[in-house]
Amino acid sequence: MADRKLFLLVSMIIAIGIIMSYSLSTYIVLLFNTNEFHFALRQMVFGIASILIMFTLAQQDPNKVLQPLGLLFFLGGAFLMFIMPFLPASLVTEVGGAARWIKLFGFSLAPVEFFKVGFVYFLAWSFDRRLGQAGPIGIKEEFLRFLPYAFIFFVVVFLIAVMQNDLGQIIVLALTLAFMMLFAGSSFKFFMAITLSSILAFILIIVSSDHRILRIKSWWATAQSVILAIFPESIASQLRVEANEEAYQIGHSLNAISNGGIFGVGFGNGSFKLGFLSEVHTDFVLAGIAEEFGFIGVFFVTFLFIWSLQRIFKIANRSEQRVHYLFSLGVGLLLVFAFMLNAYGISGLTPIKGISVPFLSYGGSSMIAASFAVGMVLMISRRARVDEKKRGLS
Repeated sequence: MADRKLFLLVSMIIAIGIIMSYSLSTYIVLLFNTNEFHFALRQMVFGIASILIMFTLAQQDPNKVLQPLGLLFFLGGAFLMFIMPFLPASLVTEVGGAARWIKLFGFSLAPVEFFKVGFVYFLAWSFDRRLGQAGPIGIKEEFLRFLPYAFIFFVVVFLIAVMQNDLGQIIVLALTLAFMMLFAGSSFKFFMAITLSSILAFILIIVSSDHRILRIKSWWATAQSVILAIFPESIASQLRVEANEEAYQIGHSLNAISNGGIFGVGFGNGSFKLGFLSEVHTDFVLAGIAEEFGFIGVFFVTFLFIWSLQRIFKIANRSEQRVHYLFSLGVGLLLVFAFMLNAYGISGLTPIKGISVPFLSYGGSSMIAASFAVGMVLMISRRARVDEKKRGLS
């Protein structure tokens, strides 16, 4: 039987996302002169569809459905991302000159969201066959074994970071790949070597783009006061930069969080969503929750996420098949890193990456893709002894 607790926890997060999409979209509704329930109704449709997807997948046999579904997302997502630049403009939505969404029946589909789920399955499927089976090997052999994955990831970087100018998704996938390799049987020494190499590659990617350099400077202009306080003035003066025009996003986000205090200003009473903080119902949904429901609201949402992740990792730990263990682990890592990068970004600890909060941020592709991922984990839970007493969704 599938894990009922995980299903209910994720459904609660989805419900909170629907409610917040109504409150936080106030300014956008007025700006575009749409119905006040426009975004909430669309998010409700996505939310109901997501819950139905999870429920349906939870009833399936993972030995029959998991592999074809996972490979479909991996190959289909990669194919759609590759052909997007060649599609007619009427079928593609662009952001900053980069094509990221395909228009279908009045909705926009982001292939990268589904590709991430497929990528995790591909890694789980491949690692199950190639890693941790032949016992300990030398660091040189580990690097040689890693080369095919490095090539595949290079292609992924080209499809996402270059063609779609979306570095945030690459960071999430890179972190997931590294930790999955570690848990699949790679040595800690190799894990550290890959981590350091990834950091160097990340720096090179940043300095190769004026837009990304501007993002880093924008973040540093806001965060430097706290960080440089621990350095002598002679060093701090060399590292200090002047604030630029893009830093207002983080500044307004921090002000919204501060304005919420412990208990918040009340549902619908937030002020920074009224044109001060753009995209508050998407990338800055946690800042919106912090203002209207305070520390208590953010703590409650975070608690639900942590509990959901605990159930996912427990399913992974109790899975008898290694591919099921690695896939469930990978899904949990995807959700962890997406939540952390968003939370760190809106609080000014790291540059903003445009990563949405799973199930909370407004957007159909992200929610539907995440629901497929959790639904596939629920499918796996049918074969895992998660609780002493079996409980199910059926």
